[in-house]
Amino acid sequence: MTEVLFYDPLFRPDADLIYSVIVARYKERWIFVRHRDRSTWEIAGGHIEENEKPSEAARRELTEETGAVKFDLQCIATYSVQKDGVTGYGRLYFADVYELADVSDVSEIEERAILNQLPEDLTYPDIQPHLFRKAVEYLER
Repeated sequence: MTEVLFYDPLFRPDADLIYSVIVARYKERWIFVRHRDRSTWEIAGGHIEENEKPSEAARRELTEETGAVKFDLQCIATYSVQKDGVTGYGRLYFADVYELADVSDVSEIEERAILNQLPEDLTYPDIQPHLFRKAVEYLER
């Protein structure tokens, strides 16, 4: 079973933050990406590189994976995912995207979609709906 928990945006867990995930919106619709090696959809994001801040990783991943050029980025929460007795931590962001260009990370990203809702065929169906829902709740406040 997978458990996703949310914490204050500035929460610092005992373990390193591994991921930055960015729920992105463009013209009131949601941006999703499809990895070249998969047939399922994902929320933009990825690993935080060594000596990189989570917010820097979020900006980099958003630009590389979605083609976002102009955007506002806000940290929503720190989150944890516990699966099979292993816990990993990440930061969840929301991006309001104002301008898109071509996707630059064509080595990984095959396709970008701009949709009205979360797609059903997700790469991480036990995690991504929780992250998406958290972003929607954040926007509704």
